[in-house]
Amino acid sequence: MPSLPRLLLSTALLLLLSSPTPTHAIKFSLEAYRYPPSKCIWNAAHANALVIVTANVGPGADQRVDIEIVDSSPKRNVLLSKKALKSESRLAVTMQSEGEVGVCFKNHITGNVSPEVASKLERVIDLDVDIGADAVDYNAIANQESLSGLETEMRKLEGIVKEIVDELGYLKAREERFTKTNSASPAPKRPFRLLVSRRTCWLTGTPTTASTNERVQKFAWFTLCSLTGLGVWQIFHLRAFFKRKYLID
Repeated sequence: MPSLPRLLLSTALLLLLSSPTPTHAIKFSLEAYRYPPSKCIWNAAHANALVIVTANVGPGADQRVDIEIVDSSPKRNVLLSKKALKSESRLAVTMQSEGEVGVCFKNHITGNVSPEVASKLERVIDLDVDIGADAVDYNAIANQESLSGLETEMRKLEGIVKEIVDELGYLKAREERFTKTNSASPAPKRPFRLLVSRRTCWLTGTPTTASTNERVQKFAWFTLCSLTGLGVWQIFHLRAFFKRKYLID
């Protein structure tokens, strides 16, 4: 009979191995213009995270597809750019700061085509973005270090667990930063990008602090005690009323 800790460890490893690996793959059509706008695909990424972008561009005459990999900083720093993508291209960058990484495409019309033909020009792009542990080529590591299949899977699990620990550390640091914010002066209205939903919300007024949490907790206890006291008073009041009406002894 295996011991309980060993059984729990084996179950946890089995769940991690059988869990699906998150993917960031998308396929779309990119219309061509003389002065094309950028079409960007955004994904959340931590600082110093490896990002592998694989773009497979379909065929198309009189068109040129350019790609830029940018971050979500106010300056929109360009991490990598490449012009005239052909068939499959594989690009690798490292995130410099916490935030989001954007893969932006532009499809230029290069030939002398009529407006009717130009309105129908487009190219199909198959995009695959791997971030963090998903971007590591464990097969190459296994061949280089002569790792067995189990050792390779354990190396993958090590990378996934490290990502989870980094994510929890980031959330804890952000929570502490908001908690320590001075509640005396109201915070200015400013945009705050959500990494999960990739939407923009607005933070206004005073941030939630420990003192605010304490006041909310006291108000909750006051409400609970008030409702309990009101319930007891209603019981005695109804009992006295029924006694006056000789409905109860």
